[in-house]
Amino acid sequence: MDTHITQLVFPPGFIDLGAGIPSLELLPIDRLEQAAEEYFAACDRRTLQYGAEQGSGPFREGLAQWLTEISDYQVDPGCLMTTAGASSALDLLCTLDTEPGDVVFVEEPTYFLALRIFADHGLQIESIPLDQAGIDLDQLEKKLARAKPRFVYTIPTYHNPASLTLSPGRRERLAGLAQEMDFLILADEVYRFLGYEQDPPRPMADFSAAVEQVISINSFSKIFAPGLRLGWIQAHPRVIERLTRCGMLDSGGGFNPFTSAVVDQLIRSGDLAANITEVKKIFHQRLQVMEQALIQHLPQAVYQRPQGGYYFWVQLPGLDTGRLREQAKEAGIDFRPGSLFSNRKGLRDYLRLSFSCCDESEITRGISELGKLIRE
Repeated sequence: MDTHITQLVFPPGFIDLGAGIPSLELLPIDRLEQAAEEYFAACDRRTLQYGAEQGSGPFREGLAQWLTEISDYQVDPGCLMTTAGASSALDLLCTLDTEPGDVVFVEEPTYFLALRIFADHGLQIESIPLDQAGIDLDQLEKKLARAKPRFVYTIPTYHNPASLTLSPGRRERLAGLAQEMDFLILADEVYRFLGYEQDPPRPMADFSAAVEQVISINSFSKIFAPGLRLGWIQAHPRVIERLTRCGMLDSGGGFNPFTSAVVDQLIRSGDLAANITEVKKIFHQRLQVMEQALIQHLPQAVYQRPQGGYYFWVQLPGLDTGRLREQAKEAGIDFRPGSLFSNRKGLRDYLRLSFSCCDESEITRGISELGKLIRE
């Protein structure tokens, strides 16, 4: 009998410094229980029916109000569409907006499981390098002179894995290029709410009200619980209308109406905002612990201190982190090697370390063990 419940299963004592997930004790079952009680007390059976294709109207209204409160602009519920998380949104957009063989541009490095989704759709993937201010738009323009992509996939805020944030000027320039050259921007903004030391720039979602080519993808996985399988797309109303006409939604209805109703209670009660404040404090503490451990145990590490998100993107010059991972796993430690995040199978002396999945003592112990392995 298979007793596995979660996607990642760790043996006792095993420390996974690579998993981009919140640790179990941070998953707020008490807040979810309270929200569910409020939902059941309302006795609204409509959310157990096939849902509206765009997503529940009350949920989108509550989400729009919350986004408006934390932003500098008004968010229209008509610009929002419910999804089953960011991965669901990417897959839906690839299904509706691409054909096998289409060219798409990604950043180098990029989220490695997005590469899997694009490969599933038979897309031709080309890479654009990053620098300290995000995607290199000069290199992007050179690529655009030779090939027109169906879309550019970018992680503009607290990048996974590089922890960089696209500068405000480049955000405007990127949106302008998409409008001028008529390609889509798929902006994966799932970490934008997790800034620890300063507010991030204006989200790419803000551009979507005026620029039809900008599509922002978001999720509750990083700020509440991955198992909800709930997220949203923010885009121009004409884009939303096009997406909701697809056969899958016509047949099955909108994504997760029941879960949306419970999360709507979380939003309206203020528990979602309170949870984000709480986990930000914990993640910030873990970030500081990880940096101190790197300074102490991996003095050769080269990295830029994250301002938000989940990750340190670390270079260990001269080391093959793929081979190091094999040795680390034998010692009960794991991370994600840089080659996973490279469309070109490069970045072999890089690794991604996550401070979201382990507590402070595990972070310190795990990096100490990595330091020993490297010295040996």
